[in-house]
Amino acid sequence: MTNNTKIALVTGSSRGLGKNTALALAKKGIDVIVTYRSSEAEASSVVSEIEAMGSKAVALQLDTSNTKTFESFVEQVKQSLQDKWQTEQIDFLVNNAGIGVYAPFAETTEEEFDRLMNIHVKGVFFLTQKLLPLLKDGGRIVNISSGLARFALPGYAAYGAMKGAIEVLTRYMAKELGHRQIAVNVVAPGAIETDFAGGSVRDNSEINNFLASQTALGRVGVPDDIGGAIASLLSEDNRWVNAQRIEVSGGMFL
Repeated sequence: MTNNTKIALVTGSSRGLGKNTALALAKKGIDVIVTYRSSEAEASSVVSEIEAMGSKAVALQLDTSNTKTFESFVEQVKQSLQDKWQTEQIDFLVNNAGIGVYAPFAETTEEEFDRLMNIHVKGVFFLTQKLLPLLKDGGRIVNISSGLARFALPGYAAYGAMKGAIEVLTRYMAKELGHRQIAVNVVAPGAIETDFAGGSVRDNSEINNFLASQTALGRVGVPDDIGGAIASLLSEDNRWVNAQRIEVSGGMFL
C-alpha cells in the first residue's frame, strides 16, 4: 500500500446517505470500511462498487445502538486494517448510522426515545471514544446532524433533540481532540429523497412539494447532494474547517 492512501470508516453505509458517502469517498481514491446493521448483501454490493472504482473496501457488521458490541467491533476493524491494508489506523470517521422516528411530541414513547438516543447520541459518543486509538493524529471526524436541529417540523421532537446534542458534542470533540490535530465537524442534511423515515420525502408528493416550496433552490435533496459534500469536507482543501455545522439543505426555511 502506498503511504498516501487514506482510509475512511463510514457507519451505516450499506444504503442511503452512508452508501452515497462511501462511494463519493471512493471516487476520490479513499478506501472505505463499510458498516451495516442487518443488510449484509447490500453492504457487499457497496464493497463491490468501491472495488470497481479501484479503491479497497471491507464490510463489517455493527449495531451502533448496542455499546456492548463496540469492543469486538474495534478488534474486527484492527484485524481488517492489518489484513487488507497492512496498517493500524484510519484517517477518517463518518458517524452516519441513524434511523428516523416520526412521532408527535405528545405521543413519543420512551422506547422510541431510548432507541433514538442509543443510536444517535450514546452510540456516536462511545463508538468514537473506542475508535480514538485507531484514528490517526491529523485525522478527521464528521458527525451527521439534520436541518431539524435548526428548524422545527412537528413529529421530530425526539429526533431533532438528539441531533441538537450531536451538534454540541461535535464542538466538544473538536476542542478535546485538537491537541491531536483531529478536526471534527457536523454536516446537517435537509430533506432528502431516501428510504429514511419510511421514504416519506421521496414517496409522498404532498410532502415533497411542500418541502421543495420551502427550499431556496426549489427542490428537495437527493443522496448525491450529501455524499459529495461530506467527501469534499474531508478533502485536504478543507483541513482548516473545524467545529463547524455545515448545513447541506439547498437553503431550507430561510
